[in-house]
Amino acid sequence: MTDRVSRLRGLALAALLLPAPVAAQETVLDGLDYPWDVEAASGTLYVTEKAGTLGIFESGDFRRLPVETSAPILNDRGGGLMGLALTPDFATTGRVVLYHHTGTPDARSNRVIEAVLDGDRWRETRVLLDGIPGHPLYNGGRVAFGPDGMLYVTTGWTENRALPQDLNSIAGKILRLTPDGAIPADNPFPDSPVYSLGHRNPQGLAWDDDGQLFAAEHGQSGNDEVNRIVAGGNYGWPLVQGDETGDGMTSPLAHSGRSTWAPSGLAWDGDTLLLAAMRSGAVLAVTPDGDVSTAFDAGERIRDVLVVDGTVWAITTNRSPRRDGPSSDRLLRLKP
Repeated sequence: MTDRVSRLRGLALAALLLPAPVAAQETVLDGLDYPWDVEAASGTLYVTEKAGTLGIFESGDFRRLPVETSAPILNDRGGGLMGLALTPDFATTGRVVLYHHTGTPDARSNRVIEAVLDGDRWRETRVLLDGIPGHPLYNGGRVAFGPDGMLYVTTGWTENRALPQDLNSIAGKILRLTPDGAIPADNPFPDSPVYSLGHRNPQGLAWDDDGQLFAAEHGQSGNDEVNRIVAGGNYGWPLVQGDETGDGMTSPLAHSGRSTWAPSGLAWDGDTLLLAAMRSGAVLAVTPDGDVSTAFDAGERIRDVLVVDGTVWAITTNRSPRRDGPSSDRLLRLKP
């Protein structure tokens, strides 16, 4: 009996050690160069590329269209044209919101603008937020409309340890604005766009079916995080990280410990959060209880992930922002 139990335990252990099933992935579009955000409306996909284009992918055809801005887009290192959000009235107005880098390599900043399609280009129509502190690598960059109709914006810490905890700075924060760029009256800090603070480099935003906001952010040498965001919450950077705690600091829902996910985009699939993880080369699944597993093993640096009617889309950025030159990237359809 003892031998039989040992054999059964051995078989169970062997089963646990078998490689996880690898997701099938279909290349829907190749030839992309450092895409940053993918969104969808009415069967059409919209993809930003860092060099300054917003492409339209429809019925198998891709049109790469330039974005014309009043302050030139600075495409340098990790900065360029980044986040994209389709406005709640996009179907009737065609308005989009974009986050972009500007200035010079010696004097960088970021802006949030509104734009519309005008012939064969996207044209800036107004600036919603200017003067966001910039950095070669840590700019945040995600924009998204929440279920409350408000515009949420992530910003990076710019490698300045004082700014994420400083309510007079908008660096290292998640911001909340009206669609017109004004400060909502019910924001947690009076007359401030700051919704939460203590962030290092947040690049993912998603809401679950109950309207709960989650964010993903890069840690430093590990300790990447997924956080459950509450109004006025302080998420600790740079005072605490990972399992560390501090007075008034909110611990992460999940973190990577000493390993690195390099997280960017975040999406809700109806049951779990799907996290685009560049260093992991995968889309990770994060449950509302904080359990983390691999949902799709793509073998490439996944920058953003999108769920539309049960279909999972992803874009790659296979060049590190620490290096220069083109990036050979794709739009993927992922299948479990």
